[in-house]
Amino acid sequence: MCAIVGIFGNEKASRLASLALFSMQHRGQEATGISSSSDGKIYTIKNRGLVSEVFDNNALEYLKGNMAIGHNRYSTAGGDSILDAQPVFAKYKLGEISIVHNGNLINKKAVRQDLIDNGAIFQTGMDTENLIHLIAKNSKDRLRDRIKEALDKTIGAYCFIIQSRSKQFVIRDRYGIRPLSIGKLKTGGYIVASETCAFDLVDAEFIRDVRPGEMLIFSEKVEEPESIQLYEPEYRPCAFEYVYFARPDSVIDGKSVYRAREDMGKTLAINDRGNNIKVDMVIPVPDSGVPAALGYAAESGIPFELGIIRNHYVGRTFIEPTQEMRDLKVKMKLSPMKSLISGKSLLVIDDSIVRGTTSRRIVKILKEAGAKEVHFRVASPEIKFPCYYGIDTPTKEELISHRMNKEEIREHIQADTLEYLSIEDLKNSIGNDRNYALESFDGDYFVTK
Repeated sequence: MCAIVGIFGNEKASRLASLALFSMQHRGQEATGISSSSDGKIYTIKNRGLVSEVFDNNALEYLKGNMAIGHNRYSTAGGDSILDAQPVFAKYKLGEISIVHNGNLINKKAVRQDLIDNGAIFQTGMDTENLIHLIAKNSKDRLRDRIKEALDKTIGAYCFIIQSRSKQFVIRDRYGIRPLSIGKLKTGGYIVASETCAFDLVDAEFIRDVRPGEMLIFSEKVEEPESIQLYEPEYRPCAFEYVYFARPDSVIDGKSVYRAREDMGKTLAINDRGNNIKVDMVIPVPDSGVPAALGYAAESGIPFELGIIRNHYVGRTFIEPTQEMRDLKVKMKLSPMKSLISGKSLLVIDDSIVRGTTSRRIVKILKEAGAKEVHFRVASPEIKFPCYYGIDTPTKEELISHRMNKEEIREHIQADTLEYLSIEDLKNSIGNDRNYALESFDGDYFVTK
């Protein structure tokens, strides 16, 4: 769920990269980094913390050059060491290289062990470093050929941006699991980013999405990027991008995230027509539940109210690395509007239930604030299986829907009623013209090559 960005052909490359990373801060808050290239040298700054904390004016002055790549870290592999922040930089036979990666490589352990057995020395716990070693150990004369052969040994979900001293290589896996889009900067040059919301902040015009299995090569010798179709596409975009990950103002693979979430809420309302419940208002769990709650209110005619106020100086709880931090941040983050909800029956909408901790606390604070009833609705199916393609749900035991059925979850979170979308409902809400990656919901681990 990390954010990556590449800027090519603009003298303010590092500044634009920092702005793009700022707009995608929701995709990772543990660490951030940027590498720029100038005069045959790569410059890198990375550190723990938010984009606004790491990249002050002095840092951006140091990151000179007309090309830059950047990364916001959300850990799915590796640890919390600063060495596990990206970009990953190295020197090798062909010069200097820096890499950013969004996704997760499922054969990382086997590849790493093979590299270690053949003398490789690793400095990080990240799967991304595997690619550096595979490229460095290759004997081909061209970097593009080394990258291709390294990717042939790589299985998983990935979007890579690889920067040499004079070029950028952009690659998306054959399934297109994680999003990646190309834009044209109005001040000159190109931007590649995980989400289109980055384009708005840097004043770029969307061109298209990077195709599944495609490699783009940006070079100063050619005006437009060269496109090479490395692998036959087997398109399976991640449905969770529409449920939770992406910002609502982004367009992921041609579909509005906001409209998809709104349609999820409308479907919940349609499904509730047969349920004998009476509520006074529809309340979203801010912020990701807002579009679905608006859709539910529009479809049902029940008033929409902001019954829970979010402290925007507290980050997203789902992507915190420990349960203790998640518990504390839920309490710091969400406050009920007592004067609005006291004595009322509420229909509360959230985007998902992963571990159940946040949902339980939300119901508790609403009832402590005087709510008469809390009917909980979830704008996605039950998450029963861990995802190995870039979501931090590594074990089944962490997933409440794996351990409990719907009624048991309702009792656990202390809601009066609980309903989810079905998998078919979710696909219809996003648009059933595609075969989505739904492994968190149906356990279909389709990535094999």
